[in-house]
Amino acid sequence: MNKINKLKKLNIFSLCVVFLTAVSCASLTPYKVPVLQGNIVDEEDIEKLSEGLTKEQVQFIFGTALLKDPFHSDRWDYYYSIKVGTEILSESKLSIIFNKDDLVESWTIEKMEESN
Repeated sequence: MNKINKLKKLNIFSLCVVFLTAVSCASLTPYKVPVLQGNIVDEEDIEKLSEGLTKEQVQFIFGTALLKDPFHSDRWDYYYSIKVGTEILSESKLSIIFNKDDLVESWTIEKMEESN
């Protein structure tokens, strides 16, 4: 009788260990590194932007534009996104328009909607 109780306790213990192992392994996911892409555009940098700045001054503030279209040399686009795994946390685009004298005329900031 004592041997049977020990065997039952061992089976219950083994079953608990297997169950806890299965449950804990099912919840493990690999670490997903945040991926920052494009030019980081801070509020401080946006505050520095004003009409009449030259292209050189804009490049000093924001860095090289991600997109300089040869057909529209008066427009520079800066794109920035934060992505973790397959989920995009944030996306934004800054477009700067220059006049014929290569001075800042206007700019727009777009917060892009998540398409997932």
